[in-house]
Amino acid sequence: MVISRSYKRKPKKLGLKQERKVIQLFNNLFRAGFHLTEIIDFLERSHLLPDQAVQTMAKGLASGGQLADVLRELRFSDTVVTQLSLAHIHGNVQGSLARIEIYLTSLAQVRKKLIEVATYPLILLSFLVLIMLGLKQYLLPQVSEAGNFAGQLIRLFPTLFFMTILLGSLIAFGLVFWVKKSERLSVLTRAVRLPLLGRFIRLYFSAYFAREWGNLIGQGLEMTQIVHIMQEQPSPLFVELGRDMEKGMLLGRSFSQQVATYPFFTSELSVMIAYGEMKSKVASELDIYAQETWETFFEGLHRATQVIQPLVFILVALVIVMIYAAMLLPMYQNMEVPF
Repeated sequence: MVISRSYKRKPKKLGLKQERKVIQLFNNLFRAGFHLTEIIDFLERSHLLPDQAVQTMAKGLASGGQLADVLRELRFSDTVVTQLSLAHIHGNVQGSLARIEIYLTSLAQVRKKLIEVATYPLILLSFLVLIMLGLKQYLLPQVSEAGNFAGQLIRLFPTLFFMTILLGSLIAFGLVFWVKKSERLSVLTRAVRLPLLGRFIRLYFSAYFAREWGNLIGQGLEMTQIVHIMQEQPSPLFVELGRDMEKGMLLGRSFSQQVATYPFFTSELSVMIAYGEMKSKVASELDIYAQETWETFFEGLHRATQVIQPLVFILVALVIVMIYAAMLLPMYQNMEVPF
């Protein structure tokens, strides 16, 4: 599935909302009975998407590409492209589009909530920095004469605030660089050890792989074929995992035994696979388990955001109270009480 790259200009990467809109359009049109060529023609006439994106789709399709290849040229995430690439193999493209739409919708809701959780405290802290800069200009000469903690706090707080943001940004960029340069299996094995975050990592990847494996097994593919298919996908994680699973199976391990060796999968996943192998219902067991795990994953994220937001507000409020207390207490100490 390789698309000709004769056209040099790369389209701008779509945001999460735009990705969801494209997937929703394709899902609705596929469900209405449109073929891929008819969908592209419809999008050209309707102007529901930017002209550049539609032209990229048309060129990709004319070069013999499938839907996954077309979306890859639009710089969709590897998660979406890989799911559609596998859908071309197991044949249920419309079903995969519907599930991807649900996934992107839930992800957009969680991201919106996380942005709200982070934005309001940052706004409060920004106002606090402005207040501290004003106090530093007008109040610091009087407060600093007493040599108290308030004067030091007013003087240093803006600097500490910006240094904290800079340090956090450097750490984030460093982590992103490290992840891109490291093997995905190694990164996941380490990340899953993190408290709280590790649970969400297990749920996410267990649901994701359970659904894709279930679809492929449901089409009659053997695991030896599936691990080879995984190694041909655009996702580096799929490639690495496919190679590692192939090595394990060559050593005589069953599907469930090999899955049990990975710490970024839940223990229930290998149990469900083993049970499905006994009953010859691996595909249906994995599909049911994936649905339940996705629900658990997104419900957990929503609960986490509901807990994090008030905690962040409490922390910001405590900082504000401490600053005002540090400024006001020395003033009260210097006041004379008349009798």
